[in-house]
Amino acid sequence: MASQKESLHGTVAHQRDMLTKALYKPLRALSERCVKVWGDRAAMEAALQEAFASVPYCKFLYVLDANGRQITSNMSRDGLQDEHYGRDRSDRPYTQEAMFERDALANSRVQHYQQWGDAGDGGQATDFVLCAAYISQRALRPSLTAMQFVRGADGAVLGFVGADFALRDLPQAHALYEDPRLPRRLDADYPRVEPAPGAPRFASKMDAHLDTVIRVMEELILVHGVYHVMLHFSSSQAVVWVANDPLRYRLLAMNELTNPGICLAYPKTPYPQAALVPAERIREILDDMRTLRSTEGRFYLRTGTVNIFNGMVSLSFSSDSSHYLPYEEFLKMDYSFWMEG
Repeated sequence: MASQKESLHGTVAHQRDMLTKALYKPLRALSERCVKVWGDRAAMEAALQEAFASVPYCKFLYVLDANGRQITSNMSRDGLQDEHYGRDRSDRPYTQEAMFERDALANSRVQHYQQWGDAGDGGQATDFVLCAAYISQRALRPSLTAMQFVRGADGAVLGFVGADFALRDLPQAHALYEDPRLPRRLDADYPRVEPAPGAPRFASKMDAHLDTVIRVMEELILVHGVYHVMLHFSSSQAVVWVANDPLRYRLLAMNELTNPGICLAYPKTPYPQAALVPAERIREILDDMRTLRSTEGRFYLRTGTVNIFNGMVSLSFSSDSSHYLPYEEFLKMDYSFWMEG
């Protein structure tokens, strides 16, 4: 159980360590079964079906060749999904990470073996990579993939067993981390001199990663008890208030906002019935803020805020104007109204 005094990054590391210990053995056993029938699609898919229940929290199981091309169907809770057979996953972040580790291991085997995670039995989780969290292509939610190398008799990596997880299905922290009382700086690239009224919007670091930031915020609101979000688009920071600790806010910088894995540091909390904003409208509100920030015009959005309990959205523009309005009105507004100032 994570300590109340643990930091955000310490809590995430703790959760990932527990996942490694839970996932390594069943995926290792599955890779050993696959290598015996390598190249036989039907036999490998039978192995996936038999092993699926042994991989906790799993959403999809599949096998990739050494180039990242899928050579089995996806195995899911609903059975095999044939449409994924032959899919090229070589450009996905988890495949890229696994290939990087494979190549690094080949170049420096002795040094790299010292870097494998703890398997939980005094040994190391060799040939196992719990990849960095990312936003899934289909559901647009924070996700995680574990990759287990499949080695032939000569030790060469034939491919990978992949296991996909939705972050919301994984064990989360039992207690909120403690936000340190340390000074935080604005985005280092943001100009210290305020642009003149009507000057073009300065592209902040958050602007370059808005899709990820918006999806992380959505997940924190829907699944992790965040009820008030303030997005500082210009300075690339966010402030969140959590129902489990409502009197204190938590400040998130860009390295946290672009890491969906931070969701592991927030206890899972049911979406509150007392909220005035329906859960199904959260994505729409945040997407509209992203669109409003990205729209070119005379004035630009600096800060956007939503509070699900009072149902209000607030907007602050470069014109020094601020607006507070019910979320229903915000969703109906014509963007040109805001851009005209």
